[in-house]
Amino acid sequence: MSFLTGKSVLVTGATGSFGKRFVRHVLEHHQPRRLAIFSRDELKQFEMQQKLQSPVLRYFLGDVRDKERLDRAFAGVQVVIHAAAMKQVPASEYNPMEAIKTNIMGAENVINVAIDQGVERVIALSTDKAANPANLYGATKFCSDKLFVAANALVRQHQTRFSVVRYGNVIGSRGSVIPFFMDKRAGGVLPITDPRMTRFWITLGQGVQFVLESLERMHGGEIFVPRIPSMNIMDVAKTVAPECTTKVIGIRPGEKLHEIMVTPDDAINTLEYDDHYVIQPAAQWWDGAEFCRKTGGRPVAEGFQYSSDQNSQWLTPAQLSKLLEAEPVER
Repeated sequence: MSFLTGKSVLVTGATGSFGKRFVRHVLEHHQPRRLAIFSRDELKQFEMQQKLQSPVLRYFLGDVRDKERLDRAFAGVQVVIHAAAMKQVPASEYNPMEAIKTNIMGAENVINVAIDQGVERVIALSTDKAANPANLYGATKFCSDKLFVAANALVRQHQTRFSVVRYGNVIGSRGSVIPFFMDKRAGGVLPITDPRMTRFWITLGQGVQFVLESLERMHGGEIFVPRIPSMNIMDVAKTVAPECTTKVIGIRPGEKLHEIMVTPDDAINTLEYDDHYVIQPAAQWWDGAEFCRKTGGRPVAEGFQYSSDQNSQWLTPAQLSKLLEAEPVER
């Protein structure tokens, strides 16, 4: 029986790339009692309603900045997937307080309302840009991760548990480099920031499955990191548009040459599993170490770091082509 069977589930940011795929997957493969869509875009909700129809679906217009609206939406909810975020790097750099209000203050609202309403489990989506952040978006998600992990110390007599899922670039998601390259194909030239650049890659379907698995196995306080392949940006460009030439334009402000998901400092508290890593909280209240070890967790080597340039798994152009055939690309 599915963990979500008979439960009331709410997804913030549910009209985004991840949210739509998550909702569709849960409707097709699980049997929730209620599945609530929470987002601030009325047009996207309208469009989603035309495509997804089910008696268990509920639609809430609202913003995670609005604590009162969250309080109403979370009533009776047992599981929350927090996917709402302001995630465009240039927009966050130009509008820093807007990113802070959504990604940090919104996270705090989700935490407090979840505790007050007796939500059982909350999983917050993060990003590789939250590890050693180089831009404001990454910095706000770093703060958000810290808030969700530390929230487990606040619950006391309440039963709410919080954990975080952190992963890399999503193949085919709106705003990612792959649809950008596809749009540039007509011009015959693809702009490349730096030919040495590498990134972690995951499909939307894999991201949804990893969130569901993490939701089931969470103790409360972990940051879950999937073991996923890397790819060089030049290989991505040649796969998406082999007929195009490339033009190096230089790294943009706040952009890294390589991404990292487990830093050497985090490695001290990191456990390795066959298909993922778990970063344990470095806090006195953490009581899940034995739980993690019993489920197969093994300490990583001293000085370990999980970065896109030192990855042991690499995505080939042929593998990326196959994934692009199977995954719809949002543009």
